[in-house]
Amino acid sequence: MTTPQTPLSTLATPALILLTLAAIVVAGPAAAAPAPTAVEPVAAKAPAGDPILIGHRGAAGAAPENTIAAFKAGRAAGADFIETDVQLSKDGVPFLFHDDTPARTTNVADVFPGREHDPITSFTWRELRALDAGSSFGRKFAGERIPHLDDIARIANRRTGVYLEIKSPRNSPGVERLVARKLAQDPAWKKLVDAGKVNVLGFDASSNRKFAALAPKIPLQQLSGAIPGAETLEDWSSFVDSVGTSYRTLTAAQVGAVRAAGLDIGVYTVSSPATITAAVRLGVDMVTGDFPQQIVRLQAGQQAFPQSRGLEIADSVNNPAGDDVQPGTGEHVVVRNASRRTIDASGLVLRDAANNTLTVGQGYTIQPGGELRVYTGPGTNTATKYYNGRTASILNNTGDSVALWTARGQLQDVFAN
Repeated sequence: MTTPQTPLSTLATPALILLTLAAIVVAGPAAAAPAPTAVEPVAAKAPAGDPILIGHRGAAGAAPENTIAAFKAGRAAGADFIETDVQLSKDGVPFLFHDDTPARTTNVADVFPGREHDPITSFTWRELRALDAGSSFGRKFAGERIPHLDDIARIANRRTGVYLEIKSPRNSPGVERLVARKLAQDPAWKKLVDAGKVNVLGFDASSNRKFAALAPKIPLQQLSGAIPGAETLEDWSSFVDSVGTSYRTLTAAQVGAVRAAGLDIGVYTVSSPATITAAVRLGVDMVTGDFPQQIVRLQAGQQAFPQSRGLEIADSVNNPAGDDVQPGTGEHVVVRNASRRTIDASGLVLRDAANNTLTVGQGYTIQPGGELRVYTGPGTNTATKYYNGRTASILNNTGDSVALWTARGQLQDVFAN
């Protein structure tokens, strides 16, 4: 069985330091993180120190996901690997993109009106290259394009490798064979493979089984929203090396079950200090997060948010009683001033994992120890409540991560529930 390669040993510190630091910087109640229950022993820590760090879609919290900018940000952060998603264009070109349609992250409505919800794989490579994949994240990323598969191989190196997810293989017939051929024959990819810096992963078990037969020496991970029973884990162990799952539902007993099947265990998408802490306590082998720079800082015993002015996210109310965007109430994020001085909250931006944003208008301040509730829906603004006036909810009711940024783009905090 192949073991994932090269943890971030140069920045690793004992898990106890990480736990202590995260307890200081975390915003919000500890109950928001999935910690082991009192009747369940904490799983034994895997060997080799800190978990392997994987930057999700590059560094999707700090730059537009699955773009050159995000890949470079993940590499600069010191991640062990940067993760991305590969699909095939209509004319068979491998490109890096997550969603099944281009609507969420590109300017497709401007370039190809009416095709916003067409399958992303129905576009030719030339059409895909005409799309702007950066502006939706921020003006400074305008002009970022959808990358080719080979682009990430030129960014990766012996320190920062690639976790390559085969995305929606039903929409990209033959993608497994193309990827296997690339890894075996392309000089840039072969160099990374020889250095142990390429892993492949996917949710589709039949696709993973097919890839394993084509490239048995490439470390392979089965993704799953939840850990299945022992029989399924035993079956997976015949063709994959590890399991990746959501941190939100993972328990110590499940970690033990995965290990009993001879598999390593990773978690996604871990973005806040509290969830990082929970993952370390469970002893997982791999951690995938949108903010690899913050995870690296925690591993190094440093302040996670060095630009913080004292603002933090105290809570995110994703699924309130009644309608999510009912007037005057509904879903909202609570921003707290943990400092001893009054802070100008004008222009604050709250960004969730799907790149939805809430903002705060001009003229808002938060007193020391005070809070400001930032609502998605309509309402009457007060000194402690600001309404964005939207008609549809944006926060994921089953859990979401939310990052707090100043108007100048300085990261203040990340909260997850």
